[in-house]
Amino acid sequence: MEVRRTVPVTLDVDSPDAALLEETIDQFLWAAQYVTDHAFQGEYVTTSKTTLNDETYDDVREATDLHSNHVQSARNKAAEACKGVVERWKQGKKASKPQFTSPHLVYESRTATFHDDYVSLATVDGRIKADYVLPENPENTPHQKYLFNDDYEITSAELHRKHGEWQLHICCTADVEIDTSAQTATENGTVLGVDLGVNQLAVTSTGQFWSGDEFDHWRREYEKRRGDLQEHGTRWAHENIQSVGRKEEGRFKQTLHRISNELIAEARENGCTVIAFEDLADIRERTGASWGHKWAFDRLYEYVEYKAEAYGLDVHQVNPKNTSRRCSECGFTHPDNRNGTDFECLKCEYQNDADYNAAKNIGLRYLRGTQTESDGGAPVGVRLNSGTLNVNGEYESPADVSARTGVHAESPPL
Repeated sequence: MEVRRTVPVTLDVDSPDAALLEETIDQFLWAAQYVTDHAFQGEYVTTSKTTLNDETYDDVREATDLHSNHVQSARNKAAEACKGVVERWKQGKKASKPQFTSPHLVYESRTATFHDDYVSLATVDGRIKADYVLPENPENTPHQKYLFNDDYEITSAELHRKHGEWQLHICCTADVEIDTSAQTATENGTVLGVDLGVNQLAVTSTGQFWSGDEFDHWRREYEKRRGDLQEHGTRWAHENIQSVGRKEEGRFKQTLHRISNELIAEARENGCTVIAFEDLADIRERTGASWGHKWAFDRLYEYVEYKAEAYGLDVHQVNPKNTSRRCSECGFTHPDNRNGTDFECLKCEYQNDADYNAAKNIGLRYLRGTQTESDGGAPVGVRLNSGTLNVNGEYESPADVSARTGVHAESPPL
C-alpha cells in the first residue's frame, strides 16, 4: 500500500530570492481566491476542477505571471476548499466562502527540482536555488527516514513563510507492506474510540488517558515569556518572540507525536482495525477549547491518520452529537447525565469518567454507522480494556484474552 510522509525542511533564501517567492505567493493566493469567487457566483457553488479550469484558466494566466502548473495548483486548492464548504452544508453546518490569506505555495514536479542539499523553485520570474538547512545529526530524523531514503519518492511540496523562516513541506511516498503482526487473526477487528478534550487531551475506549496538564502548563509558560518580551518593544525582543514561538511549536509537536505513537500502539495491542475520533469541525464550541487546543487536536488527528497507514488501520471522524451526554451502558441521553468530569446516568445509574464514557460512545457511533455497509471485515465491537461492546452497547467478554487492569476498568454486568 502507498504510505505518505511530509517532511518540513527549512530553506536558506537570500533577500532578492525571498522577494520573488513572496510575489509568487501573492499571485498564487490571488489566483486561488479568483477561482473561489468565480465558483460562488450564481445559484450553486461550482466544485468541478474541469469546469473551473475551463472558465478561469485563461483569465488567471493573463492576469498573473504564474507558471501554468501553479495556476492549476491554485485551481485545485480552490476546488477542494469549495467542496469542503458544500460538504459542511450537506451536514447542516455553517460554512462561508473560503478566503486564501495564509502565505503558502504548492509545488509539483514541473515547478520544483529536488537535489541532495538544495531545491530549485519556479517563481514569477524564473527559478531560484535554495539550500536546505538540515540537522547537524540527521540520524533517526524524518530527513533521513523519508527525504533521503531511496524507497521514498518526492511527489509534491508546499512552501510556507512562518516565524520569519521559509519552510518547504515535502511530501514523500512509498509502497510498503502492511505490518499486521500485532493485529488479531480474526476476520473482523474492533474499534478504538477516542475522545479529545481540554482537561484530558485524549481518552480511549480502552481506558487510557493522556492528561492536558503538561500542555496547559507550557502554553501558559510560553505566553508569559512572550508577554515579558513584548514589554521591551525592541527589535531584539521581537526576534526572541519569534524564537519562543518556534520552541513552543516544536515542544508541542514532539508531545503530540508521542501521544499519536501511543494511540497507534494501543489500537494494535488490542487488535483494532479502526480508530474513531469525534468530528473536529466545531470542537471549540463544544468543549470551550482555545485556538491552541484546536491546533493540537488537528495535529494529533493528522499524525495518527498518516501513521496508521503503515499498519493497515483506518482512521475516521464521527458526528459527536450527544456523545458526552449519552450513557454508553443503556443509551439514555440527558444533559444532566454529565457533571463536569463525572458521568452518572439518571436512568441506570452507571458511573464513570465522563471523557471515558464519551470515548465509548464515539466508538459505538462509528460501529452503528457501518451496519448499513458490507460486513466483510467490518469491526464487530468497540474495544474496552477487557472485552468489547457490540453494536447494541452490550458487553461481551473476551475469548482467550487476559483482561488488563486499569483505573477505569469495565466489569461485566452481574
